[in-house]
Amino acid sequence: MTLLGTGGPEGLPRPDCPCAACAASLNGDARAATALLVDGAVLIDLTPGAAFAAARAGHSLAGVRQVLLSHPHDGPPLEVPAGLPQPGRVPDGRELALLTGHRVRAIPMDAPGTGYAVTGPDGQRLLYLPPGAAPAGIAPGAGHPGPLGHPGAYDMVLADVVHRPDALARLRAAGAVGATTDVVAVHLDHDVFPGTELRRRLAAAGARAVPDGATLIVGVYQDVPDVPRRTLVLGGARSGKSAEAERRLEAFPDVLYVATGGSRGGDTEWAARVQAHRDRRPGSWRTAETCDLVPLLDDEDGPPLLIDCLSLWLTDTMDTVNAWDDAEWASGGESALHKRVEELTAAVRGTRRTVVAVSNEVGSGIVPATASGRRYRDELGRLNAAFAAECEHVLLVVAGRPLRLRG
Repeated sequence: MTLLGTGGPEGLPRPDCPCAACAASLNGDARAATALLVDGAVLIDLTPGAAFAAARAGHSLAGVRQVLLSHPHDGPPLEVPAGLPQPGRVPDGRELALLTGHRVRAIPMDAPGTGYAVTGPDGQRLLYLPPGAAPAGIAPGAGHPGPLGHPGAYDMVLADVVHRPDALARLRAAGAVGATTDVVAVHLDHDVFPGTELRRRLAAAGARAVPDGATLIVGVYQDVPDVPRRTLVLGGARSGKSAEAERRLEAFPDVLYVATGGSRGGDTEWAARVQAHRDRRPGSWRTAETCDLVPLLDDEDGPPLLIDCLSLWLTDTMDTVNAWDDAEWASGGESALHKRVEELTAAVRGTRRTVVAVSNEVGSGIVPATASGRRYRDELGRLNAAFAAECEHVLLVVAGRPLRLRG
């Protein structure tokens, strides 16, 4: 399978777009609109310059027997290169059998467009999704055919990972994406800065990007990006740390969002903050309002955890041991707090769940005016350091930009 293009419908950089991402999309980061050539016989999505793109990749379109369209095309009619069959679209749920031995099944989407599941003559299977779309009506449960037409995991999935990470979550829930599925991001646009930032975002979803013209062998093992089991995301107020943490799990189903702040009756401003977080999260996620983190971390069979945040967990724990009172602190509060922190970090060290935790990075500015404020600052710094020591991946978010500290 050769990707003649990997960009969004307008390509990257977009014509006449002055944004920073477009300005940086040069050489290997420049992308034509997504189109793929399967075994030289099936062309999915006819884009301008398809024949030249195929020639640059060392292929010809002379052997193409079927041209399929996956998404609506606005503007002037498509120009069909000489010798190519007229482009068409397979009705949702229908299967097309080609003389070349390929079978193509049309997958219904939740947005305008058609997905295609292609099975090769030797049984290798790939799934291609149009831009901005996810499969519709998938029922969770590994091996459930549903609208996907085939039980089990695909060998390769090409999807709009950046804009629709929930599509991967649905496919994983249905067993259509497994541990060895090669997930390739296509329809790449200027929403994410190219290069390191794009690779980081995709790796968090277990996906990768390839340059235009890349030829991939479906069914051959690829080094699928490993999603770190434990990640700590640090940052200051309004740095974007919570949004970054949520992005790291939005391509996975059944996430348990652990809100350590709970509710504060009568505080309308706090309620608005909590609601904004809820609105941003995928609807399939569940929420638990608790500071009892150790049992959750010890649950080997539970779904991924997103803990937001450790600083509020510390506040609750310091309340529990009465750490704000100097006398209580000196007579046992300090040792009680440190024991709680040790129990938490030991649970993080031994957990088998995927965990993404958020915490505030403090101590870089004004020294607190009170002893209790300084105590909290110091203990949060110690907690962050201890938690980070148990994580494979540690990020510091500054002005919305994640900086990798480990992993």
